[in-house]
Amino acid sequence: MLHSRRQLLRMGGAAASLAFVSRCASRVAPATAAASRPMRRLARVDVAPERVIRRVVGLRPFRPSGFVVRTEPLGDKLLVHDYGHGGAGVTLSWGTAELAADLVRESGRGAASAAVIGCGAVGLAAARVLQERGLAVTIYARELPPGTTSMVAGAMWYPSFVFDRGHKTPEFTAQFERAQRAAHRRFQTLVGDDYAVRWREIYILSNDPENNGMGDYGLPELYPARRALDASESPFASPRAVVESTMFIEPPTYLRALMRDFHLAGGRIVVREFASPGAILELAEPVVVNCTGLGARELFGDRDFLPMKGQLAVLLPQPDVAYALESGNYYMFPRSDGIVLGGTYERGVETLDVDPDADARILAGHRAIFGAMRT
Repeated sequence: MLHSRRQLLRMGGAAASLAFVSRCASRVAPATAAASRPMRRLARVDVAPERVIRRVVGLRPFRPSGFVVRTEPLGDKLLVHDYGHGGAGVTLSWGTAELAADLVRESGRGAASAAVIGCGAVGLAAARVLQERGLAVTIYARELPPGTTSMVAGAMWYPSFVFDRGHKTPEFTAQFERAQRAAHRRFQTLVGDDYAVRWREIYILSNDPENNGMGDYGLPELYPARRALDASESPFASPRAVVESTMFIEPPTYLRALMRDFHLAGGRIVVREFASPGAILELAEPVVVNCTGLGARELFGDRDFLPMKGQLAVLLPQPDVAYALESGNYYMFPRSDGIVLGGTYERGVETLDVDPDADARILAGHRAIFGAMRT
């Protein structure tokens, strides 16, 4: 059975890319009955099957105990792990990069160079932060964009599927909050066409008039202008609509821009696969940051992974759609390269094959939502 990201949070599911952090109900401004507001005029998404331009599948590197940022000795090298972000690889990338770079500094090694393993959003952010701290950095990776999982992420700024609530510890919570704040600050500096990072409103719909769609933890200050819509101003059929503002990232443009910045800062990229930790000892760099995502399961024997399959259908671009939406199992993100429609969260499923039944559900669900809109 499929559930929305916020439903999973309430049920004790993970904390959403193809992925999203819960919010405090006290931060939602109540709808005002004293004065009706005019209905918001939003363009309806055209969910015709013939408008689908691609279908993509990605595997979220989900760990029930949450992402890993810690050091480990490896021969004479300092090994820093930065992996296992679940559905929040793009979202948390700059935050965990800062945490990893702090561990390098705190080691006291005074290293002049570092290696980063992995060239997705997490690896590129780690490489850039290390460069900014004065290190010469080489990225070693088996796959480069557009062949990385980050390329198929929906990439809304919302830490989703980060951990299972039953595994939460005070130590991890503190680390998680630090990563969120640092990443949010960094993404704000990247807003604009160059990195394809944009603020947008997202409408969160529910059939429960009292449901704010939030769990019991989160950083509500990172989601400005959040409030429940008055019934008069909502164009949606759902009894409940909450609006907030957050950032959206377009991976094709964003990842190209990070690779450009990395090269301009003197970085180099080597295509290479490591069969074992011992092979890493061959590298010249004294510091190694592991950003291999799901690859850490085999490379470093981390068996806490529970891959989570996500499938998207992408429609032709629709420039008049300038808002995002989440309703139950479904979500819609507008981008310049297409309208992203999602809604699958299959825990423990590792196939990258497109599921025709899931595709039909995604399209039918979104047709129902937008077909019932008032315009």
